[in-house]
Amino acid sequence: MSQTTADSESRAGSADLEEPALAPRLDTSLLMMMAVACGVFVANVYYNQPILELLHQAFPQATSLVNLAPTATQLGFACGLFFLIPLGDRIDRRKLILGQAAALIVALVCLAAAPNAWMLVIASAVVGISASVAQQIVPFAAELAAPSRRGQVVGIVMSGVLCGLLLGRAVGGFTGDHWGWRATFWLGALMTAIAWLMLLVKLPHSKPQTNHSYFGLMKSLIVLWREEPLLRRATCIQAALFGSFIGLWTILALHLHEAFGLGADVAGLMGVVGAVGILIAPLAGRVADHRGPRVVIGVGCLIMLLSYPVLGLWGSLVGLIVGIILLDLGEQLALISNQHVVYALRPEARSRLNTLFMSGMFLGGAAGSWGASVSWRLGGWHTACLFGGLLVLLAFVLHFTGRLAAYANAKS
Repeated sequence: MSQTTADSESRAGSADLEEPALAPRLDTSLLMMMAVACGVFVANVYYNQPILELLHQAFPQATSLVNLAPTATQLGFACGLFFLIPLGDRIDRRKLILGQAAALIVALVCLAAAPNAWMLVIASAVVGISASVAQQIVPFAAELAAPSRRGQVVGIVMSGVLCGLLLGRAVGGFTGDHWGWRATFWLGALMTAIAWLMLLVKLPHSKPQTNHSYFGLMKSLIVLWREEPLLRRATCIQAALFGSFIGLWTILALHLHEAFGLGADVAGLMGVVGAVGILIAPLAGRVADHRGPRVVIGVGCLIMLLSYPVLGLWGSLVGLIVGIILLDLGEQLALISNQHVVYALRPEARSRLNTLFMSGMFLGGAAGSWGASVSWRLGGWHTACLFGGLLVLLAFVLHFTGRLAAYANAKS
């Protein structure tokens, strides 16, 4: 296993030296546009969560069906990640991104105009599937970036993704409260259409990296997972960290209500607080470019570990805000750096690598959300914080043992 890891690390380093000829096309305006588009696309996945009660009121005879809408969106997103993202290695990414984004606009329009609960759920699933277009953009940005700037570029684009994740709930809740639930999805359609137009003007074409059939692409996922130990390690580390991150956000509204008497609207606004840490984090990409991503992964784990004593023991609203900023900052540091590792492995398979990495990460998020909910029922906030901290500790142990193995390899 250690020799395989050494070979993988050697290939990752040589890939950085060999590519890419496309780098000059990634100017600042295109990079910012890709980051903004990612945030807009991902936010659509989370709009329906804070307005679920409004949806119940709109379809009072079908509340059990309406309850499936957020789940349908999340499952659709997971299916899009697994079944559509690999196509980025086979098809011109410009065509793929514009096509998926156009489908997202149509799905949002159908959702905004949904006449019944069945249409609501079906359109929600299609929104999730097509919103996975954001994860077509991230490996494309990595491909266009010069190797010396890849960490910084991935950090900026992923900041857009995570801002969409955190701010989507706040925007959805605010718009729904003031103008109704349909206005939330009309706004999403409008913002997505604007992002589509920006990408239409600016996004370059890409050269397909493989001529595999679709079945061949899906089959190669197994080969990549088996042959790339660095991919497996990065995915497992990030799954644990993202599980901790999502778990905290799953129970945050419950804690705010129980401890401070605050409502779901404030929980949504906490997304703005979390975005502060994320906006700082792209600086980590520069460190990963110059010092290596593994150092930054360890720092991210340690910052997340520090956040849980702050969250669990400080006890005040100020402590909660500080803890959230630390948690989100640490998660973003590790995420950027793990992606830096993964995207350097096989340039010709970046979309498939991204499929495996992000699918594993979101599976970890689902497990973390479930575990945090169980921990909350068993022992409240402090037990949930302990659970989140243990997930981070697991990630740090995986990272530390990997570092030891790499060191032993180098010595031998």
